[in-house]
Amino acid sequence: MEILRVAVVDADERYCGELCALLEQSHIPVAPWYSLEGLPEHLSREQVGVLIVNLDTLPVDNTFFRKLKKENPDLFILCLSSRTYHPDLQEAMGSHIYASLAKPFNPEELFYWLKTISET
Repeated sequence: MEILRVAVVDADERYCGELCALLEQSHIPVAPWYSLEGLPEHLSREQVGVLIVNLDTLPVDNTFFRKLKKENPDLFILCLSSRTYHPDLQEAMGSHIYASLAKPFNPEELFYWLKTISET
């Protein structure tokens, strides 16, 4: 599996820390973010391949994801959510988000998607 650089954006610092620690234990370079502020600049400076976004803690919408993918077309976006349906993100789910993972996250599922992305 090719090593991907990952950024995790989650306003819940504890949950973000747990996810980042799991990725670091697997030798995956990861950068934690606790808000959307500064994220676009970070993505333009660093070679981030995967962005993991917690939909439960951040004010994101279709416009956010559309702009993010336009500025970073090679970025793979994974989302975490305790909800199974997001009618307000229908466009993003269909066009910009690679996969949505249930919370609490299942490490096996997360690593499956990271492996799939690295083989793409």
